[in-house]
Amino acid sequence: MGAYLPILIYLVAVIGFAAVSLLLPHLVAPRKNTKVKVMPYESGMDPIGDARKPFDVKFYLMAIMFLVFDVELMFLYPWAVSLTAADGIPFDYRPIVFCVMMFFVITLVLAYLVDYFKGVFDWRRK
Repeated sequence: MGAYLPILIYLVAVIGFAAVSLLLPHLVAPRKNTKVKVMPYESGMDPIGDARKPFDVKFYLMAIMFLVFDVELMFLYPWAVSLTAADGIPFDYRPIVFCVMMFFVITLVLAYLVDYFKGVFDWRRK
């Protein structure tokens, strides 16, 4: 039990700091509700009209493209690090892994080109 005493002290200190950080502003901060303070805030603009306007499909396509290329980076970065490391991919398997990764990259480049020619990235085109 003595070995866990520093962890217990640290846990109590962290929980205490979090509790004090959350409760202290409620005790010390001044409160004065005005008409402006209780008004909804919309990124610095006055809220006018309905908030449930339909978005253009291109916003969704751009979000999907972001996710695709984010996942691509998640696969490419560890491969690149393990390819250059001494204890990474065994030397005999490096050409095979390289070909598989190039197939993956070429597939994504083709997807990017298809999206480009369909006008996903040109939001002003009608």
